[in-house]
Amino acid sequence: MPEPGDPRFLDVLSREHVDALRALGRMRRFPVGAALFNERAPGDAVFVLMSGRVKLSCVTEGGREALLGIREPGDLIGEMSAIDQSPRLASAIALDPVEVLIVSSQAFVSFLDSTPSVALGLVRMLNRRLREAARERIEFGTLDTVARVCSRLVDLADRFGAPEGDGVYIELAITQEELAAWTGASREAVIRALRTLRELGWIETRRRGVTVLEVEQLRRRAV
Repeated sequence: MPEPGDPRFLDVLSREHVDALRALGRMRRFPVGAALFNERAPGDAVFVLMSGRVKLSCVTEGGREALLGIREPGDLIGEMSAIDQSPRLASAIALDPVEVLIVSSQAFVSFLDSTPSVALGLVRMLNRRLREAARERIEFGTLDTVARVCSRLVDLADRFGAPEGDGVYIELAITQEELAAWTGASREAVIRALRTLRELGWIETRRRGVTVLEVEQLRRRAV
């Protein structure tokens, strides 16, 4: 998951490059819950998210669904498999009604070949994701489940939270199983961690959302 404030793919493109990319693709809308593409499908296109949010997830060898990240407007989705023509590593599911620009793999690679500055921007974006993945591996090896859950809640609050009374409300269609896989813990451990945070008065939970009442307390507990 990108850090709050990290530039999205479209943010690093000039107006000219955005227009050129739009000319190569077609716009399409997806309703909530629809799959933009599925795990192991051919990587025949990239998707530029114009509106709405998308979750990326895969199924582990044990049959659990693992949440890998959430993409926002301006993000590029499916670029790795499109570039190297490998099967999709994850499924992309719409969390909101979304609109995407779909560009074929061949056209996207040709676009990168003709625009070195865009290719460099893509490399930098992928580097940020690799650094974040490395940070997550360190967290999984050194932090307890409560700290990992706090870290995820802080990330979500920073990126998607909306002020609500004295707290920050996060509305996302993420199941407890997905949150568990995202934190590298069992569902039961995550349930216990959420109960602990509720008892401390740091969060309130509801269907399809969480209200964070003590963001700074979560932030301190997450390290």
